[in-house]
Amino acid sequence: MMSRRYWTRAVLTTLAAFTTARRRAATAAPVDLKLPDDAPTQTYDFDSKGIEGWQTVAGQWAVEEMAGAPSGTKALVQRATKNEFNVIVAPAAYRDVDVTMKFKPISGREDASGGIVFRFTDGKYYVVRANALESNFRLYYYDRGRRQLASASVKPPALGQWHTVRVVAVGDQIQAWLNGTRYLDHRDLRFKSGAVGLWTKADSITAFDDLVIRAKAL
Repeated sequence: MMSRRYWTRAVLTTLAAFTTARRRAATAAPVDLKLPDDAPTQTYDFDSKGIEGWQTVAGQWAVEEMAGAPSGTKALVQRATKNEFNVIVAPAAYRDVDVTMKFKPISGREDASGGIVFRFTDGKYYVVRANALESNFRLYYYDRGRRQLASASVKPPALGQWHTVRVVAVGDQIQAWLNGTRYLDHRDLRFKSGAVGLWTKADSITAFDDLVIRAKAL
């Protein structure tokens, strides 16, 4: 017959293993968010169609010929250098979204960034951005001022090269990727729906291409 000490030790070992397993599960990387497979897709490559119907909130945005554009021969370029932020949004509003875009930071002494705006309504929005002059990748919300929600350390995206940013927002959960690596996972539900667009800051001159929006329009 096994002793009481043996059974006590066995129970304690089992409890310790169970506790460890729960802690590991709690700290495991979150699963990538996904929209339904049949979610409609809207693609803007700025070759077959320009920015007719878009809303320029701030900035100097224009489609330009650009050698080396990821697709075709044109890209959308933002050239204003004196605004705090430069924002342009595409037609339609969405709730849950999966958005990808390519950007090339061309120049900027104060800032050299590119970002995706989403859930834009009445001047309020979320933005996830990368900056060639800083080693961080960040999620902000804007409501009469910009406020940081999440940040990750990254290798700064090089000037003069194309990079990819992706954001997926489902309900209150927001995930974001830079060049294929997911760095951000955050929950916030102050803005529930709105338009999708593009963003730069200060004196950033930035080119954008291949904006792809997977979402059901409202």
